[in-house]
Amino acid sequence: MAKELDTFIKLQVRGGSANPAPPVGPALGAKGVNIMEFCKRFNAATQDSQGKLLPVVISVYKDKSFDFIIKTTPAAAQLMEAAKLKKGSSEPNRDKVGSVTWDQVKAIAEDKMADLNAMTIDSAMKMIAGTARSMGVTVDGTPPWEQN
Repeated sequence: MAKELDTFIKLQVRGGSANPAPPVGPALGAKGVNIMEFCKRFNAATQDSQGKLLPVVISVYKDKSFDFIIKTTPAAAQLMEAAKLKKGSSEPNRDKVGSVTWDQVKAIAEDKMADLNAMTIDSAMKMIAGTARSMGVTVDGTPPWEQN
């Protein structure tokens, strides 16, 4: 028989460095989840992506047991890394703070494809380019779907 689901908890935690301090401790403690067990299991699962910001969705069951799903790094964080930025623009429509190439956008789109609701790589690239635009990052060159 399947366990009865109580709630979902969505967090963003750095890979390999989950600890009982905020935001992890208070979010899990309020739902009655064993915080140290989550930290140990999460850190073991994210050893290969040490230091990267990872979204995690924790399914908490009625008996206070849990499962979690680790998603890929957010597109904004990957774009900042590709453009070598500390943060996005405070006024993205006026102040452009960096630029990326379409090849970098394609690499990010391929990485994020599992988490996006896109059917083709071109539509995923358009989503990533939109995220870049909203951060004040320009995408250099012509898009691959316009090249003939």
